[in-house]
Amino acid sequence: MPSPSEMNFCPHCGHPLKDKLKYGKMRRTCEQCHFIHFYDPVVAAVVFAVQDNCLLMIRRAVNPEKGKWALPAGYIDYDEAPYEAAAREVLEETGLEVRITRVIDVLGRDTSTGAKASIVILFEGEIIGGEPSAQDDASEVAFFAPNEIPVDDIASFKSLDLLLERWKSAS
Repeated sequence: MPSPSEMNFCPHCGHPLKDKLKYGKMRRTCEQCHFIHFYDPVVAAVVFAVQDNCLLMIRRAVNPEKGKWALPAGYIDYDEAPYEAAAREVLEETGLEVRITRVIDVLGRDTSTGAKASIVILFEGEIIGGEPSAQDDASEVAFFAPNEIPVDDIASFKSLDLLLERWKSAS
């Protein structure tokens, strides 16, 4: 979905869109057919999975934060349940099957890294099968004990910072 500034023509009738104050915000609007472009949020799932007191992490193979360590994560598809998306992302990136056990938190947009998600759902997952193998958006998969996390080589995502802080203080 294009951002509001990239949306220049009405998807219904083809007329140019103009910025107008609608429903308390400036929105791209068609004066011809009265279409209003509502920019929908992009939702991502992040999975925090610990096995034998070691945290599952991936080294990112794509931007943002390419080459840095992070948690398995990705976008939730339009027609996908968030729990299913979270489990799918772990499988796609690590080769491991997880059972999502709970929602840890829900965060708003993190603009510090250029991430596109405007809503980030943090899940806890239990590893139930598979073999660790870097796939999809990951170049490496590893498990780290709390004192072994490569802090100098970690992605700067707000969700990751929050989860690591909570985990270390609970350990």
